Amino acid sequence: MVRYGIARVSPGRLVRPLLVVLVLFYFSYHLVHGERGLFALVRDQRRLELLTGQMERVHQDRLALERKVAHLRGERLDLDLLDEQMRRVLGMMRPGEMVVLLSPAAAPGHAE
Repeated sequence: MVRYGIARVSPGRLVRPLLVVLVLFYFSYHLVHGERGLFALVRDQRRLELLTGQMERVHQDRLALERKVAHLRGERLDLDLLDEQMRRVLGMMRPGEMVVLLSPAAAPGHAE
């Protein structure tokens, strides 16, 4: 005689597969969303690109300033540059000169 019915599964036989599934889910979740997961990797790569661009701009600014300072040293002193710096930084001017102040938007070379 053949009996058809529901087979009973003991709870002890379900514990191991359930634990394996839970552990796999835990590690999979943290692989994607964790502190060092895939989303964090993409975020850090974007930040690296941004900071690399900023570093390049700062490096170019630094080189420009070094060239400017080199003209204010020793035997290579550029008197026009020294005069310009003295007027701008110290606010000095010669007797009889008139100062015209421009807004930043009206200054020459200002690009919007």
